[in-house]
Amino acid sequence: MDPVDAARELVLERFPHADWAVLTGSVVTHYRTAGSDLDIVVLDETDPGHRESLRHRGWPVELFVHTRERLTGFLESERAQRKPSTHRMLAQGVVLLGDPGDLPAWCARILADGPGPLTREQMDRLRYVLTDGLDDLRHAVDPGERTVIAAGLWTEAAVVALSVAGRWVSSGKWLLRELREHDPVFADRWLAAREAPAAIVEEVLARAGGPLFDGYRA
Repeated sequence: MDPVDAARELVLERFPHADWAVLTGSVVTHYRTAGSDLDIVVLDETDPGHRESLRHRGWPVELFVHTRERLTGFLESERAQRKPSTHRMLAQGVVLLGDPGDLPAWCARILADGPGPLTREQMDRLRYVLTDGLDDLRHAVDPGERTVIAAGLWTEAAVVALSVAGRWVSSGKWLLRELREHDPVFADRWLAAREAPAAIVEEVLARAGGPLFDGYRA
C-alpha cells in the first residue's frame, strides 16, 4: 500500500478529531529504503500528547502526537539545543489531512537560517569535552574502555564540527547527513577515522579554538 494512503488511513482511524497530520521522515525523501517507517506528526487537542510505535498495513509506524502547547514547547527546546528534529519533520512532510497553516514554511525558514552563533559558554563547553575526551583516549590502557572512549569522541567530533560551523546538529544517520551536506570531503575523512579518531578530533578542536581544560568553569 502506498505510504501516504496507509498513513492517512491510520490517522483517520486513530485520530478522528485531529486538526492536522503530516507524514514525514525518510519515506517521503530520496533516503527511503525498504525498511523506512511512517513517521507521522499529529496535532490533536483531545490527546495529551504521546509517542507510539506500531505497525499498519505492513508498515512500521512512529506516531508523534501533540497539542499546540506541547508542539510549541518541543520546537522551542529543539532550537535551544540546536537539534531541530521536529522542525525538519514538519518542513519536509506531506500533509495527510487538515491544514497546518504556515508552520511547515516557518520550520523550513528556521532550518535555512541555521542555529546562530555559539555563545562563549557553549564554545568553551565543546572545547572542554573534546579536550577531556582526548586525554582519556591517550591514557586508556584497557582495550574495551579505549574502544568506548574512541566511539564517543568520534561522534562528538562531528557534533562539534557542525556546531562551530554554525550548522544544526543531529544524531544517528542524520548526523552523517548533516555533515555530508556541510562538507562532504570532511565527512568522508571523519568516517575513515572511526577506529582511530585522535587526529580528526585534534583538527576539529583546533577549529573550535584549541584545547581547554585549565581554567574551564561552568
